[in-house]
Amino acid sequence: MDDFTERKARAAAWFRQLRDRITAAFEALEDAHGTGTPGRFEVTPTTRPDGGGGIMSVMRGGRVFEKVGVNWSEVHGTLGEKAQRAMAARGVPGMDSDPRFWASGISLVAHMVNPHTPAVHMNTRMFWTPGAWWFGGGADLNPCLEYAEDTAHFHAQMQAACDGHDPGYYPRFKAWADEYFFVPHRGRARGVGGIFYDDLNTGNWEADFAFTRAVGEAFLPAFLPVTERRVATPWDEADREAQLVHRGLYAEYNLVYDRGTKFGLETGHDANAVLMSLPPVAKWP
Repeated sequence: MDDFTERKARAAAWFRQLRDRITAAFEALEDAHGTGTPGRFEVTPTTRPDGGGGIMSVMRGGRVFEKVGVNWSEVHGTLGEKAQRAMAARGVPGMDSDPRFWASGISLVAHMVNPHTPAVHMNTRMFWTPGAWWFGGGADLNPCLEYAEDTAHFHAQMQAACDGHDPGYYPRFKAWADEYFFVPHRGRARGVGGIFYDDLNTGNWEADFAFTRAVGEAFLPAFLPVTERRVATPWDEADREAQLVHRGLYAEYNLVYDRGTKFGLETGHDANAVLMSLPPVAKWP
């Protein structure tokens, strides 16, 4: 057993607890604005042939959420050659000689019914190899119809999470999100941003884990007030058309550029869980 066994267990347990809190909050939100039929997640265990698995939780067809997925995973094994080369190119120590890995995290994507309510993405994770460990994550807002006050609120919550740990984190990770979530072939961002970070290893595991928890805990205060503000806004077919076209942009990004999608598929994780992020319905101009 390696000396990170206890820390891996702590991280995996916390990601699982965050998943439980968010799904409960989303079910309560759906119940509060629904039509009398309780909104509930369909929960499916997932497995990875090389080791580990997780939980895929998806809720569809509600009044608030057209489709929302909140997945948790804890996986381990040996990286394939392509994934190993990609990590070695990023400078991960030891990847050129020892491809073993362990990873755990939570990944969330919500596509909303009301076009005035923005779609959202959030994830936090820990990754370990025999030569290194790091944390990654973030959250970003993806409205098809933008409201400046919603963007300001979301970013303020992300900034507060960052500022509690390092005043340099927010400007750094906001800029990283702006770059990471840019869609080059469309010449535009997929949303209004948020924060994104990866390969975070300051040398202080406890501090980096605490920051990652802060990012995860900031999500509900960042997203729920925006949703409550917009969920009952009247909308028409032109609004729906704008939403579906924007979802096409979201799907393009996730299938072509998203690092997590590529990693999940290349390492043999459950394809349905990996592709949970895709919208239920989309259009292209």
